[in-house]
Amino acid sequence: MGRLLREWGRVRLLTVVLALLGVQLGSLVAPAYACGCGAVIPGARQQVGVDREESVVRWDGRQEQIVMSLTVGGDADKAAWIMPVPHRATVKLGDPELFTQLRAATAPVHRDRYHFWPQDGDWPLVTGDDSGAPLPGAGAPQGVGVVGRQKLGPFDVARLTATDPAALDGWLHSHGFVLPDRLKDALQPYVDQRWEFVAVRLAPDRAGAPLTGTLDPLHLTFAAAGLVYPMRLSRLARTPQSLGLYVLAAHRMETSSAIGGERPRVTYAGRVGTHQGPLSALAKGAPYLTAIGQEFPRPSSISGDHRLRRASSDAPFEQVVYDDHLRTVAGLPAWLLTAVGTLGVLVTSLAVCALRRSGRPKPAHTGVR
Repeated sequence: MGRLLREWGRVRLLTVVLALLGVQLGSLVAPAYACGCGAVIPGARQQVGVDREESVVRWDGRQEQIVMSLTVGGDADKAAWIMPVPHRATVKLGDPELFTQLRAATAPVHRDRYHFWPQDGDWPLVTGDDSGAPLPGAGAPQGVGVVGRQKLGPFDVARLTATDPAALDGWLHSHGFVLPDRLKDALQPYVDQRWEFVAVRLAPDRAGAPLTGTLDPLHLTFAAAGLVYPMRLSRLARTPQSLGLYVLAAHRMETSSAIGGERPRVTYAGRVGTHQGPLSALAKGAPYLTAIGQEFPRPSSISGDHRLRRASSDAPFEQVVYDDHLRTVAGLPAWLLTAVGTLGVLVTSLAVCALRRSGRPKPAHTGVR
């Protein structure tokens, strides 16, 4: 009887382990359809994920531009990226140097800060751990209008209008992609608002190779009476999402609401310098740069797209990282010199007091008989 119980226990344990393994593998291979701005769809029985995304939005009061760079990974040798836009868009390749300049312009400022008493890492409080914590055409089915096709480097770009997500599904299917039901439902609000879609076929430079690495940026331009950054599709993500957005406008900008995420935070605000390059060219007519970060612990709570507005002031802001240093004098810790000096003064004072007491004449004793 005991042997049977032991065997049954092993079977149950093995079943649990296999079930957990299956769940874990399923979470690893499930395609992530959502990214911060748009949706990525892999080919049949393939997986693709957006490992990193960077976006900059420029708005001059009449026209909006979005430049986006995606870093992707997975085993897919092709994928489709769908981006909803409120008006007809033109598409061209962006300059990768733009994001290098943006990161440099918004980088935290390092300043030295000195402390008197030793802190962790200073002698004699050395712990041995000095690591610092590291501080987005022809043959289209009915309901879809192809208003433009173009080839941009490795991208095959189609600009579409759609009156029905099912029709968009048909167009994608005819080009080798399957529109997931969850994504189809998420696109319906854009169809109801009569938005258009930019559909981009992503493919690696070498045929048959997996689609991995950082892709060339895409630069979209469309008319816009107000500044909007599409975020609704991010609610399909199954893991927490982070938004990092650069905004170029005439003034400092802010989001009108949190749209279901944590409170947006400004990580940089200020006017773009006069340096040359793609950042200077994009900032012409919209010279104020605002960098915004936001966390979405529960993407399913995202309620809509980000609408941005002018902030109450153009006050500049930059993050400051303090580099702490122990204050020294002639290479020696100031606290140690102070302690030694204080101890020396104390010892000297005690010695002087002792000498004075030892050299003081003793009073004469008078006796009474």
